[in-house]
Amino acid sequence: MCYRRYMDTRERLVKAAADLLIEGGKEAVSTRAVASAAGVQAPTLYRLFGDKDGLLDAVAAHGFSDYLATKHAMGASDDPVDDLRRGWELHIGFGLARPAFYLLMYGEPRKRAARLEADAMLRDIISRIASAGRLTVPVEQAAQFVHAAGMGVVLALIATPEQERDLGLITFSREQVIRAITSEASPEGASDIPSRAIALKVALEEEPPLMLSPAERAMLAEWLDRVAK
Repeated sequence: MCYRRYMDTRERLVKAAADLLIEGGKEAVSTRAVASAAGVQAPTLYRLFGDKDGLLDAVAAHGFSDYLATKHAMGASDDPVDDLRRGWELHIGFGLARPAFYLLMYGEPRKRAARLEADAMLRDIISRIASAGRLTVPVEQAAQFVHAAGMGVVLALIATPEQERDLGLITFSREQVIRAITSEASPEGASDIPSRAIALKVALEEEPPLMLSPAERAMLAEWLDRVAK
């Protein structure tokens, strides 16, 4: 019973904070305002979340739960580049549908747990493109480029009055990004040396060869990075 009360109180505080976030942005989510809206004393909030950042982490996880569930449910197709397209659409769609939560996740330097999970899913798709021999830049560089471009599109559209938004920017930017980091080569036909180096590095990260020492693996990874540039 005590645990149930604990969870009920926690959920009430998260919901109160989420409502304040939607209504007034991050600045409206003060510990005093949240405690008052949830009908609890401030010490209870600190006991459950530690501090305001702990509360905001919980709010971010709450706001991103449907998005992350949808990304997991998206699964993987035979074409990782097409999966990247679908992931891009999900990302942009979430940002426009829930701007307050998006700004909490991506509008500040702090990387919250839900964002780290989303970033890991993006990197997984990029790694699959590399394994298919179609990535033309290193995995980390490609992931950062896709993330920065997608975030830029969302923030630009959020900052534009809804009736003035050019939604064609979503598809245009997506295709420009894909063109910049991938090739049209099929897994069987890939002959580009940098793409092969990138694919080999991903394969070695997934299943490092037992005959190489850690120092040798690090050296090989450095050589592959040089070849990939």
